[in-house]
Amino acid sequence: MERVIKIYIYIFLLNTIFINSLYPSNINEAKFVEIKVLDKVSSINSKLILEVGKELKFENLLIKTLKCKNSEFDDNPEITAYIQVRDLNMSKNDQVFVFNGWFFSSSPSVNPFDHPVYDIWLSKCY
Repeated sequence: MERVIKIYIYIFLLNTIFINSLYPSNINEAKFVEIKVLDKVSSINSKLILEVGKELKFENLLIKTLKCKNSEFDDNPEITAYIQVRDLNMSKNDQVFVFNGWFFSSSPSVNPFDHPVYDIWLSKCY
């Protein structure tokens, strides 16, 4: 009886490993993020494409995307991205982020980016 239980456990574990290898958990995670940056002073709107995990310098901002994910539901698409932004003009800029959190494409006011010169919006992940 004990041997039969061990066999069932081994079969269950092998089945679990096999199924997980067929269906990766990060299927909705993207490698690139598209954001739009508005310069409030000059009214110039710029489109930036960032690679997830890499930093990009735009004017005096240093922007880094750590994660970007498309929603799993097609009826109400939602794009979320975890983004860190540093202002290079501020003193002690290596210690404090101007923004460090999640962006939501459908509702940018949930976690707003508050900067005197720039506004940032999340456009898409791919």
